Amino acid sequence: QVRLEESGGGSVQAGGSLRLSCVFSEFTYIMAWFRQGQGEEREGVAVFYTNDGDTNYADSVKGRFTISQDRSKKTLYLQMNDLRPDDTAIYYCAQSQQFGLHWSRPSRYNRWGQGTQVTVST
Repeated sequence: QVRLEESGGGSVQAGGSLRLSCVFSEFTYIMAWFRQGQGEEREGVAVFYTNDGDTNYADSVKGRFTISQDRSKKTLYLQMNDLRPDDTAIYYCAQSQQFGLHWSRPSRYNRWGQGTQVTVST
């Protein structure tokens, strides 16, 4: 059974840090973190390419967030530093077995976790 399970969300003050974790059961070509604020569309935050460890980030989080993967633990991480109120959202882990679409397009991903809430206050 395919498994994607996020954890690590919570409430922090602006400038604080959180680390999200996503435990998965199978490796796929790419894995990513997405987020969805209330009343907003789901947006790609960061992507990890399993074959070579390459990463990419949304402009809004570059320099503040870091995506990584521990192969031995089958866990994807998102280290989030210098958090801002506009980072408040539900964060989702996703896997893709498809090619052709940009990594930030939700339609590229066919596996999703249940999400974890991140709330950043002023």
